[in-house]
Amino acid sequence: MLVSARKSGVASNSVTPSDEQAALLRMEDQLPPVLSVIAGMVDLTGFFMLGNIFTAHITGNLVIASALVVRGGHVNPAQLLAIPVFMIALALVWLIAKLSKRKGSSLVRLLLVVQFLLLAAVLVFCVSAKPSSNPHGILALVAALIAVTACQYALLRLALPKAISTAVMTGNLTNTVLSIMDAISRGHPLMSADDGRLRRSLYLLSGFLLGCITAAMAISTMGEWAWSLPAALAALVVARPVMAKSTR
Repeated sequence: MLVSARKSGVASNSVTPSDEQAALLRMEDQLPPVLSVIAGMVDLTGFFMLGNIFTAHITGNLVIASALVVRGGHVNPAQLLAIPVFMIALALVWLIAKLSKRKGSSLVRLLLVVQFLLLAAVLVFCVSAKPSSNPHGILALVAALIAVTACQYALLRLALPKAISTAVMTGNLTNTVLSIMDAISRGHPLMSADDGRLRRSLYLLSGFLLGCITAAMAISTMGEWAWSLPAALAALVVARPVMAKSTR
């Protein structure tokens, strides 16, 4: 009986890592396209309603702020503050992950909750304070910086390291075009073989574009409540893994 108990214990321990690995692989495959939709919504909503600031990625803010400084134009303080705030947000997410001692799918769920809470905070603040009435004012700056902290980069790097960027589309567009060229070429492909690269890049490009289009329509019809769309989608992303786990 002791031997059989040991064998069953070994068997149960061997099943758990494989289940966890399978769950993480599903997340790496399914989450990025949805996260790209959220990123597209957040980026376009922030750009049009909070003083031309990119809240989902930093590169655009660097370019715009640098151009305005050189040409002598008015620089939105949020565009400059977004950079250090973004760095602080990354450090805080790292601390949350470190202190939680979570890994794999459990860490993914935790960081998804953090993203949802921050987007919910942006929604509540914008609906109550209406910062878009003065896109270069202090209220718009606060809203923009809260939105910047809801970035997905730390989540991807810490919890889904094999996933590609869901907010910066330059790399995804590059992968798409080069993969298509390799696919239609008769000779030896120039890039390493990866049958899933084109599919993943297309999914993320399509998701980000869908998020932008949806946000543009929402802004014209819903005003400040346009922030409810990325917050609601973030809530659904949080709920699905929890529901899947609870039904086992």
